[in-house]
Amino acid sequence: MADFLALLHRLIETPSLSKQENKTADLIEEYLKERGLIPHRYGNNVWIKSRQWRDDNPTILLNSHHDTVKAAAGYTRDPHKAEVIDGKLYGLGSNDAGGALVSLIAAFVILENDPTLNCNLLLAATAEEEISGPNGIAALLPILPPIDAGIVGEPTLLDLAVAERGLVVIDGETMGKSGHAARKEGINALYLALDDIAAIRDHTFCRPGEQLGPTSAAVTVIASGTQHNVVPDRCTFVIDLRVNEAYTNEEAVAELQAVCKSAKLTPRSLRLQSSHIRADHPLLRAALRARPSAKQYGSPTLSDQALLPFTTLKVGPGDSARSHTADEFIYVREIEEAVDFYTRLLREL
Repeated sequence: MADFLALLHRLIETPSLSKQENKTADLIEEYLKERGLIPHRYGNNVWIKSRQWRDDNPTILLNSHHDTVKAAAGYTRDPHKAEVIDGKLYGLGSNDAGGALVSLIAAFVILENDPTLNCNLLLAATAEEEISGPNGIAALLPILPPIDAGIVGEPTLLDLAVAERGLVVIDGETMGKSGHAARKEGINALYLALDDIAAIRDHTFCRPGEQLGPTSAAVTVIASGTQHNVVPDRCTFVIDLRVNEAYTNEEAVAELQAVCKSAKLTPRSLRLQSSHIRADHPLLRAALRARPSAKQYGSPTLSDQALLPFTTLKVGPGDSARSHTADEFIYVREIEEAVDFYTRLLREL
């Protein structure tokens, strides 16, 4: 078994829920040290610079995560037992995103001391991706050297996710005036909210996205009232706003606020921005040379790509449809193909 596949077996068999990734961080750190490298540790994030480093070369981040979600209730096998059956490697985190992570690590080890490489490599195996937590890539970025572009390892079937939707969760609130329901007194905050919710439902965002289609907003939670005979003076609701590459999160929230007559909209966070890569960007062009058959698409799923303030390309082995499912698996051949692809892509830069 290739040593990077052995690493994935060990990662699968070591529980690493978000915020509890210290043991898998130890494994990654140990793996790099065993190969004569000197990794750095920041919390549960492990990062390392290539030894062939030139200040006049562009710096490429190789990033994936080693935290996992909880095992789905429908597992029929031990989620922390790594086993290969008919070419499938089973285990929690095998597909999301252990396969991509060990493939990037393998490509880094192969290339990091190659004097012919035309870029600096910066590998970061990060924590808390599954919860977009504050102690993952967001905490690590301020201590890393300047980065020109990045590869984000996630399961994409080695197709190229050239754009990714941003996410804003918004709390809406309308205020009315309480009164007795029988006498039709007061101002009903629930009715005010329903008018604005209808406006949100019917609103078409004015900027279409080339890769991601329209920005969309859905009201998913509503709460109001205290008892049947009291006109409610307050109503709250929650909006799930998915932002395309034509908007910043701030712009999309402002456009939504403008269609509301009564509701005050308060975003919980604006940090999970949409992303996209230009068609002529050297990273995308290198990826297409390395894999001419790769499809380009806009990704509906969120990743740490949303937290990276430079151009990134999301690509990796495995299938997003297998993520967070019972009896999660990845094909061994997918990982082997990814190592080859990442290596050729980086040589093409």
